Amino acid sequence: MTEKPEMSAGSVGASPAGAPAGAPDDEPRTMKTMLRSLWRGWIKPIGLVVLVLTCARSTVADWNDVPSQSMEPTILVGDRIFVNRLAYGLKVPFTTWHLATWSEPRRGEIIVFYAPKNGKRMVKRVVGVPGDRVSMRNNHLIINGEPVLSRPIDGSTVDVPDLSDPMPLDFRLENFGPDVHMTMFQPGRVAKRTFREIVVPDGRYFVMGDNRDNSGDSREFGLVPREQILGRAVAVAISLDRRNSYAPRWERFFHGIE
Repeated sequence: MTEKPEMSAGSVGASPAGAPAGAPDDEPRTMKTMLRSLWRGWIKPIGLVVLVLTCARSTVADWNDVPSQSMEPTILVGDRIFVNRLAYGLKVPFTTWHLATWSEPRRGEIIVFYAPKNGKRMVKRVVGVPGDRVSMRNNHLIINGEPVLSRPIDGSTVDVPDLSDPMPLDFRLENFGPDVHMTMFQPGRVAKRTFREIVVPDGRYFVMGDNRDNSGDSREFGLVPREQILGRAVAVAISLDRRNSYAPRWERFFHGIE
């Protein structure tokens, strides 16, 4: 009778020679460890920084690129302006809900807001606050029955980059009380230079561009609701000349806005 060879205990299903025990389980563990390390070391910290910066931009400070000529000569195309989101109050991040309000936009201030018609972010100057009676006659503002002080100035030294336009330009200094700012006019352009008196109701603001004959503003889209105002423009952070291969305008960096 032929004897069957004895099999040692545990020989059934033994791993091939040289194969580490539990090798199939080690790879998933290694991957989990790597992913956990990546999450803790990089993704989580970077995500927190992005979240904090995004919330800060929504509630504390923001910036806004200027693509149009509507605020020239005060703000030029290619300026990136700094916006003080805390100028008038504190909002819930990513909403228009106010947590606290400590001041209101004043006549003459430059604000950033969502346009009433299309929700586009815009930059304009406040010319009428709640209770004001605003009208215009031949490009001369009249507020509460009194013409706004305005006098022509020599525009030869005014910084307006798009001077290739053959259309003549006129410049004036305009006074809102102690605040003085420059306005620009293009007599050859079709524009709404006269409109009847408008009474600004509570919670609304009348805004205009400093480039009076080339600005879409309250003459076109109406009054701006208070809750749509994002903040006050206070300075030019950086400025790039788009007509000159985006060359920096160093003299405008950190330039205050009035």
